[in-house]
Amino acid sequence: MNNLLSRTAIVALSVAFASEAAATEWNVSVWGKRRAFTEHVERLAELVAEKSGGAFTMNVSYGGLSNNRENLDGISIGAFEMAQFCAGYHRDKNRAITVLELPFLGVGTLEEEVAVSHAVYAHPAVIDEMAQWNARMVMTSPMPQYNLVGTGEPRDTLADFDGMRVRATGGLGQAFAAVGGVPTSVTSSEAYQAMESGVVDTVAFAQHAHLSFGTINQADWWTANLNPGTVNCPIVANIDAYDSLSDEHRAIFDESVPEAIAHYLANYGALLERWDSVLAEKNVTAVMLEQSEIDAFKAVAGTPIRDKWIADMTAQGMPAQELYDLVMSTLAAQR
Repeated sequence: MNNLLSRTAIVALSVAFASEAAATEWNVSVWGKRRAFTEHVERLAELVAEKSGGAFTMNVSYGGLSNNRENLDGISIGAFEMAQFCAGYHRDKNRAITVLELPFLGVGTLEEEVAVSHAVYAHPAVIDEMAQWNARMVMTSPMPQYNLVGTGEPRDTLADFDGMRVRATGGLGQAFAAVGGVPTSVTSSEAYQAMESGVVDTVAFAQHAHLSFGTINQADWWTANLNPGTVNCPIVANIDAYDSLSDEHRAIFDESVPEAIAHYLANYGALLERWDSVLAEKNVTAVMLEQSEIDAFKAVAGTPIRDKWIADMTAQGMPAQELYDLVMSTLAAQR
């Protein structure tokens, strides 16, 4: 009887250890608070948990694991398994994907942003560069074209941008600098304070960020049609963590990414539909720039910045022209 009980206990313990070994728990580093910008991460966490019967879970942390500028570093050392970052926060660490932050690329919809981003993410130059940080591209965080909010009199001509202190990162910062603006790259979480204290006159964000970080509450006006470009913010996974997934969990993860993106697009679409009512509610004037002003901005900040990016990146050994052409061909195919 004692032998039988011992064997039963051993079997029970073996089953318990096997179940524990089969369980997968990932920590995910994002920032701010839950918002449209993180809905695909939240949905991915829900999907993998549902499909695995709770055996594969993701703990999404809003700033508790790392600050946004250090998420890629955290991925590289395995501090957490998945993270979100924006290319403009550390352009030297992710040079290849900065092609997606060039001003005036002509991307018009969130669906187009997904298509061009994922095409670039699959390019060998991007894969190799991200591998240096032990990072594997998972999906983009598609955002519409950025626009400005500001205080005081609306800035609705190119001349008004001269001397304007603007929170803008990456290629957008370069674009505003090209017309006399003074860009600063404070993080999204710091933008409200920078605007409130007068460190910046204006802030360039997509709609969800103006809501989430409160800059819309400081604003008197919003440029409804400037559309100079957007930033690119991938979700990445630690390569070792991804490779160590069981075949079942890896399949669940991979198949859930398109579903998470679809959820993100639907959710963001609903936000865009109510944006005009948000402006009215907060008494923010929608400013429409003349097309001649937008064309002049594009002439100064579009082609010259693109050409300089291609020259600089080529000199650093990147297939810059190939990456830019891939954006253009993918955009054409998407349409």
